[in-house]
Amino acid sequence: MGSTVYVVGLGVISGIGNNVAEHLSAFEREAAGMGDISLFDTLHQHQLPVAEVKLSNAELIKMTGLPGRSSRTTMLSSVAAKEAWEDAGITDPKAFRTGFISANTVGGMDKSESFFVEFWADNNKGKLRNIFDHECGSMTEIVADQLGIKDFITTISTACSSSANAIFYAARLIKNGIIDIAVAGGADSLTKFTLNGFNTLMITDKELCRPFDQNREGLNLGEGAGYVVLVSEQVLKTLNKQAYCMISGYNNSNDAYHQTASSPEGTGSYLAMKGALEKAGLQPSDIDYINLHGTGTPNNDSSEGIAVRRLFDPNYPAVSSTKSFTGHTLGASGGVEAVFSVLAIKHGLIYPNLRFETRMEELPFEPVKHFQAGQNIKHVMSNSFGFGGNCTSLIFSAV
Repeated sequence: MGSTVYVVGLGVISGIGNNVAEHLSAFEREAAGMGDISLFDTLHQHQLPVAEVKLSNAELIKMTGLPGRSSRTTMLSSVAAKEAWEDAGITDPKAFRTGFISANTVGGMDKSESFFVEFWADNNKGKLRNIFDHECGSMTEIVADQLGIKDFITTISTACSSSANAIFYAARLIKNGIIDIAVAGGADSLTKFTLNGFNTLMITDKELCRPFDQNREGLNLGEGAGYVVLVSEQVLKTLNKQAYCMISGYNNSNDAYHQTASSPEGTGSYLAMKGALEKAGLQPSDIDYINLHGTGTPNNDSSEGIAVRRLFDPNYPAVSSTKSFTGHTLGASGGVEAVFSVLAIKHGLIYPNLRFETRMEELPFEPVKHFQAGQNIKHVMSNSFGFGGNCTSLIFSAV
């Protein structure tokens, strides 16, 4: 109990790559993943850019070995979770208590949407078996079965902080001696429901998003999955590899301000970051890089920026939003960006905030504009702030 929790495996898929190596290449090339919608028919086609994973459902089925009726969320989860598990190199998982803590918000919505198109046209059509795994927990159970994990399985769904909370929870389970190993993170796929919902809120951008820019107009939706494998000190000693880093701090706070907006003062964001620093035993000056939540909406970026100013002024670390590459992957974003944070420590990277031009009037700092390698990165903070004021900050630290 109270032992250090280490990160030993990484897996990710998003609009800029199908694995860790492809993501590193995309960052170096400063190549974003946004484009036209191709996954489904919508009135917003050619109007709202999105960051789709560049694999069809048929290709994902072949890659994962899952049944054809599987939801896209399940398949994305399978790809990233398997990569993370294989990267960890745990040869005898049965020797330890292993958990799968996975997050999503969409579940099998894509399959349900397809079913109802057929059903509304003719109520004798539509296959009910295709929506059997609609609910969010089914995704977790299916992928856990693929990985052979049976000791501890649970699903987190707290809007856009979901997979950050999954990682947070997994770290606590290991620290408290409940499990020894955890595959933690999350996945989400693009659906009509999600696209229409965010567009109704009037927070989508018809151009490529510009997080933390004075002239930002909204977000671009994305899809993907990201997982880390966390282990106890005991397990790490049995592995034939070094840990990438450790998870040193985490905190969840809620300002209870609004169902879909952050407080203008950034209260929840501030408390989450402050609490994570306290948990890690660090000062604001110790943080070398912040992977901002940075959605590109006027409300989010102002609220988060004010919170950063309040906590870090006058000495600001490097900051940027990788959503300028991947779009907002919703429930997957905390897991995807946790992988990026770990890679920043491993390879000394700071990711660029693409398309940034003009500093926000209320902020004395601005995000990094170009890819930087060879940096001395010891502590990275990753922010994930969800609807309902559910704000989570994670801190990863070099070993």
